[in-house]
Amino acid sequence: MIKHQVRRTYGPRVLSSHGSFAGCFRLDFNEKLFKRNYRDPVLVSCTDGVGTKVKLAAQLKIHDTVGQDLVAMSVNDLIVQGAEPLFFLDYVAVHKLDPRVATQIVKGVADGCVQADCALLGGETAEMPDVYRRGDFDLAGFAVGVCELKRLITGSRAEPGDVVLGLASSGIHANGFSLVRAIVKEAKLNLNQVYPKLDKNRPLGQVLMTPTRIYARPVTAVLRRYTVKQVVTAMSHITGGGLPGNVSRTLGSHLNVKINRRAWEVPPVFRFLQTHGRIKDKEMMKVFNLGIGFVLVVRRHFAESVKEQLLRHDMPCWTLGQIVRGTGRLVLV
Repeated sequence: MIKHQVRRTYGPRVLSSHGSFAGCFRLDFNEKLFKRNYRDPVLVSCTDGVGTKVKLAAQLKIHDTVGQDLVAMSVNDLIVQGAEPLFFLDYVAVHKLDPRVATQIVKGVADGCVQADCALLGGETAEMPDVYRRGDFDLAGFAVGVCELKRLITGSRAEPGDVVLGLASSGIHANGFSLVRAIVKEAKLNLNQVYPKLDKNRPLGQVLMTPTRIYARPVTAVLRRYTVKQVVTAMSHITGGGLPGNVSRTLGSHLNVKINRRAWEVPPVFRFLQTHGRIKDKEMMKVFNLGIGFVLVVRRHFAESVKEQLLRHDMPCWTLGQIVRGTGRLVLV
């Protein structure tokens, strides 16, 4: 049932057949099929899950989007280093295998892999009735990418005057759902109800389950545009910890990130949750992305050009601020 979903993520570098014990992927070879051959390749890998968003998915019986969340959480981390996503592996743990549900989950994973231009090379499904209750499940994902050594982005080249660009999130993404579920419970919110101030067309549950945006294609396009100059000096994926906990992770301790709090409009879902949960601004900023899912730090003279390229890829973005001398923290003004 999942064979078609998996195979639609395959490119010519995939050598495996569906159902093999392990997947095979050609990293590079001297053929004209690919535009670039790596001279000094560095493999970049990461793993992640989607947290307690799986609890909401199980409760709402919405299983076809959390797979995209799973891909996004790993692949968005991967591209922070400047890597091109190559392939992805998934792990699905369930109480008892329901082929229909498993197929929906894998469809979401395949959708995410197509968006990220990587292959779904393999996976594992585990039945563990002693660990998971009926209807519950958990997900883990593993991504591998590659980057030319001299083009690896570590943040070490960032300097005062560099411009900070923020890329729009699609919503809550897959962080902070323990707090989200607590707010829904304490405020007695109805997941099946439409709240016009939040969304006039979709019930609350569907809004909360909006899948995580995948930034691989637009970010990779920007990086490939500059084959000589390295205009992107640092990047951050805004996950748990929000902007304060992630933007400065790849920068030196001698730099601060100065961000204008009014540079972007916070999406309605965050205001809705904050109001009903009576959450303070500081806590919201710490837990959620508040509408900024990914950050690029770029050389000042290239900032407008990079913004235009991102907008051409249908990626809304804003100029958030700049890099200044400091002590390795984020400063909101």
